This record gives sequence, structure tokens and C-alpha cells, in this order.
Amino acid sequence: MIKDLLDDAQDRMEKVEKILISDYASLRAGRATPALLDKITAEYYGTPTPINQMANISCPEPRLIVVQPWDKNQLSTIEKAILKSDLGITPNNDGTVIRLAVPTLTEERRREIVKQCGKKAEDAKVAVRNIRRDVNDSVKALEKSKEASEDEVKKGLDDIQKLTDKFIKRVDEILSQKEKEIMEV
Repeated sequence: MIKDLLDDAQDRMEKVEKILISDYASLRAGRATPALLDKITAEYYGTPTPINQMANISCPEPRLIVVQPWDKNQLSTIEKAILKSDLGITPNNDGTVIRLAVPTLTEERRREIVKQCGKKAEDAKVAVRNIRRDVNDSVKALEKSKEASEDEVKKGLDDIQKLTDKFIKRVDEILSQKEKEIMEV
């Protein structure tokens, strides 16, 4: 029973880690990457649709993103969506593709992005701790209902703490790797 709770906690903590990595991928770190456009949606026949489902997105150069819509009529719609986004890049529409030149980051902008990364990492740590708290409550409830012995509960709580420490350390490692990437560009 406690093992099931631990497995569930590990799955939930892994999801938190994946979400953090995904969030970091969509941050503009001075390099062109198709992931920058992942969260931008455009109206496609009345439905908000992610750009990556409307077009082929590629990076032929380190500072250039090329968006080639499958439906050429959607060029202006995609261009407007990119302009409205908080990406801070002006699209260049030549009638067949949209080119996005990713500018180099200033030192001040890099520091802002590092702060954003720190906040996202802290949010991930809070989520991991909340999972720990939920599982701890469930384990203690097992002891109260006499479904687990005191020793099993103590071992379960220790295992949950070890798991939490492991994931907090992984979040810190992901953060330091992203900070290094941002400051080196």
C-alpha cells in the first residue's frame, strides 16, 4: 500500500520535472529553437490552434526561425499571432514563409530570464513539496486506520523524504544548467 503511494508520488514528481523542462524550452535564451513558438496560437478557421500544428517550423541558422504554413492563406494570421505574443520578435513575411530573426540578448535581458527561470524552479520545488505533503498525509492515514504498522509508516515517510530530496536536487541541476546556457550565449 505504501509502495503504491511512493510510486504515485514518483510519477507526479517526474511530471513536475517534465513541465519545468518544457517551460524552460519555451524561454527565449538567445538561440533559435522551434520550441519558442510552442505556446503561441493563431485563429485557424475560427479555432485557436498552436502554430506548430499549422506550419512547418525549422531553424536553418542559429539565430533564425522559419515558419512555413501548410495553408498559405494562414500566413497573415500566424504573423499577427506572433506579433501579439510576448516573444518580442518581429516577423518578416515574404509571401511564402515567415522568418523570425532572434536577436542577441543584452546582459540585462539575460538577468531577467535567469530570474524567470529561478521563479519557475521555485514553483516546481513547491509542487514537489506539495506532493510530499499529500503522500505523507495518506501514509499517516494508513497508520490511523491500522492498515500499516508504525515501522512501515516511519520507513514510508523516510522514503518519501528521500524521493523529495532527489527531485529537488534534479530541479536545482536543471536550473543551473539553464542559467549557464542563458549567460553563455
